[in-house]
Amino acid sequence: MRKMLVRGGAVLALLAASLVSGPAAQASGSGILTDPPNQQITIDLVAMAGSGCRPGTADVAISPDNKAFTAIYSEYLAQAGPGISTTEGRKNCQLNVLVHVPQGFTYAIAKVDYRGYGSTMAGSSSQQRANYYFQGMSQGVYTTHPFPAPLDDNWMVSDEVAVAAMVWHPCGEMRNLNINTELRVSKGSSTGTSFVTMDSTDGSIETTYHFAWKRC
Repeated sequence: MRKMLVRGGAVLALLAASLVSGPAAQASGSGILTDPPNQQITIDLVAMAGSGCRPGTADVAISPDNKAFTAIYSEYLAQAGPGISTTEGRKNCQLNVLVHVPQGFTYAIAKVDYRGYGSTMAGSSSQQRANYYFQGMSQGVYTTHPFPAPLDDNWMVSDEVAVAAMVWHPCGEMRNLNINTELRVSKGSSTGTSFVTMDSTDGSIETTYHFAWKRC
């Protein structure tokens, strides 16, 4: 039986290498990072697609301080084991979001924190993969985070981007942000069922995208 995500125990922290992105779009202005705009930012979830997020099972929200936005999934699980179809071992989701930016500002994604829960058997393998890019621009390279096995706990992985490598939303343009994520599980030599999830039944497990801001 699948276990609930919200549970005690230490969080498995796996700090990843920096995210490698495509060519950065240059925003005009000084290029100096600034505080978030005072106006409350809004975000629209324009579309979602993939085996890990059927319609209605994901949502996004901006933090009150305009420093980040979160993505929450409710049915995002990959699993492998006896009697489980091999197609269940790979789940993916693409979110297309539009961040409404006040005039005179632009943003980049400086850091992403991915969270979930895993229950994997010795001999199995599992991983989480992700990338993001602005509509009409080069698609960023996927970052891959393998998990150790066995695993029976919450997990967290992070991608952090150096300022020089940040990809900035083009000033004055309306371009959506595409967010791609993927979970993979293989039973390997194990004989039991293994699964990894990035979903939450109560909103406590979420992916957080941290903004960097500057003026155009």
